[in-house]
Amino acid sequence: MESPESFLARMNKLSMEMSQAARRAGSKKARKRVLRQMKRWVGVAQAHARRHRELLDRCWAKTSWSRRQAEVVLRRIDGVLNLLPRARRQAHERIIGGRPVANDEKILSLYDTDVRVIVRGKAGAEVEFGNTVLVGENSQGVIVDYQIFRESAPADSQTVFPSLVWVREAIGRCVSQVVTDRGFYSAANSQALRESGTYDALCPRNPQRLRERMKEGKFARLQRRRAQTEARIGLLKRGFLGRPMRATGFDHRELALAWGVLTHDLWVLARFRVEKKERVRLRTAA
Repeated sequence: MESPESFLARMNKLSMEMSQAARRAGSKKARKRVLRQMKRWVGVAQAHARRHRELLDRCWAKTSWSRRQAEVVLRRIDGVLNLLPRARRQAHERIIGGRPVANDEKILSLYDTDVRVIVRGKAGAEVEFGNTVLVGENSQGVIVDYQIFRESAPADSQTVFPSLVWVREAIGRCVSQVVTDRGFYSAANSQALRESGTYDALCPRNPQRLRERMKEGKFARLQRRRAQTEARIGLLKRGFLGRPMRATGFDHRELALAWGVLTHDLWVLARFRVEKKERVRLRTAA
């Protein structure tokens, strides 16, 4: 058996060849040829994995692992082996057969089946893979609501009121003002906010309407404040969740996010306390 690194190098080379073939003439034939090579090497790796799985199951006592530790490895191998036939069929349908695969049948990762396609439409990040997270903070930077979606997330505009209802139930009163980017805007949301007595600072999608509203002092101030929320998300990801997040599986990511938000909010509140003590000290010294 060759070393695992040689298999990885070979598959990485074929993956790059597959990507480059899409930009050349006769791309369909080239991609089919590359896929057939991939399937052949996947079959070789699959056979090796089965033999090693049987050997570990039978001779685990000769290793330095306990039976429980060996079973963790066995379950991981079984998980990949069980998904491989579906992954090969998916690739065959898409590239050889030229037929689309339904979203609920797609396998995006052999190691994390809860990963979803996230279309961002941004430069350098047209499409990403993971789970969408909704984050809401108050004016002081405390995260007051968050949600991670196991399945594909609904449109941003459909998440506004469920979040506001949750916050109202948690704190016992309505939010006085709401500011978001244009993805959360809808005419129905704006009207509902006005009817509830909440100041509407949702960013309009229409550029002309946005220019008109930016003439309002309060609206302009809140839209400038919105930039802090973008920084807050970056801080949460890099400072409290890790980049990339190490948790695998949706349940573990959901738990890691909960702990990350709690730690972040405690950190923010602790800073308030330190700043208050410093102000008191300066006033006393003066």
